[in-house]
Amino acid sequence: MAATPFKFFGCRALLVCAVLYAGSAIALPVEHEIRRLMLATEQALAAENWDDASEYLGRLQQLDGERPVDFYFYRGRVMQKSDLLNEAQDSLEVYVTRAGKEGQYYEQALERITEIEKRRKDRALAAVTNNPATPLQPRIAIIESAGGQSAADLKKLYLADSEEQALLMHLNSVLQLSGWREDRAIVQLDQPADIRYQVEKRNSSLLIQQTTRQQGTMLRKSQQIDVYGISPLVKWDCEPSLATCWVYDPRDGSRLFQLGVNQGQAEDIARTLGRLIRNLQAAGKQVALPPVSS
Repeated sequence: MAATPFKFFGCRALLVCAVLYAGSAIALPVEHEIRRLMLATEQALAAENWDDASEYLGRLQQLDGERPVDFYFYRGRVMQKSDLLNEAQDSLEVYVTRAGKEGQYYEQALERITEIEKRRKDRALAAVTNNPATPLQPRIAIIESAGGQSAADLKKLYLADSEEQALLMHLNSVLQLSGWREDRAIVQLDQPADIRYQVEKRNSSLLIQQTTRQQGTMLRKSQQIDVYGISPLVKWDCEPSLATCWVYDPRDGSRLFQLGVNQGQAEDIARTLGRLIRNLQAAGKQVALPPVSS
């Protein structure tokens, strides 16, 4: 059996990191150790030595000091090589945002983000055409009662007339609680999050409205998801180093919701969205049934 190409955060890598880091931390102050490991990562990437690059990045992530912005570009490259598309895009977007146009790898990062989007679309197309494809990495929310509550409990809790209405109200309630905030040190509950969402039902579709606050300006955009032909098994994942959780679009695996780093809320949102999709799909099938002839 072929060896696993990368040992990123694997048991062996962690053991090596622990031993080497313990020795190097005594020899060098943190800021110098960070610089040394950044140089080592750069050299490993230039030689396409992905195992060593993964190890150095893992050791950098264990250090308490502030990592240079190039760290996120290097991490994006390694994640992309490992075919971890969402993690790669997360890191590359952090690099672009923090480094700006003056960043050494600014254009390369933008090109890699485009490559990742194309790879994700190819992967989704391969799944539709029943071609082999690399499985997506994020976790899948099991469709069960939203928040562990039955349909009757949700209807009673939200005073809803139907399960569909209760699910929609529950989804928007949790989305409101889990909005993404740039400043996580001080959270004022009476202040809206920097990124927040609202979901509405439009016939057999879901309308998702996103509101983003940038430098005091509110930017709004929306997209519509037709529930037919998509899986109700919605994927989600969290990236603690970026203080962000994601819920992924069931159509193509792209990112749908950017949330605060709360795994319980992210899973609840994914599970409730999946249950709502399944509910709307079932309702559509009932409407489409032809009348029974006597």
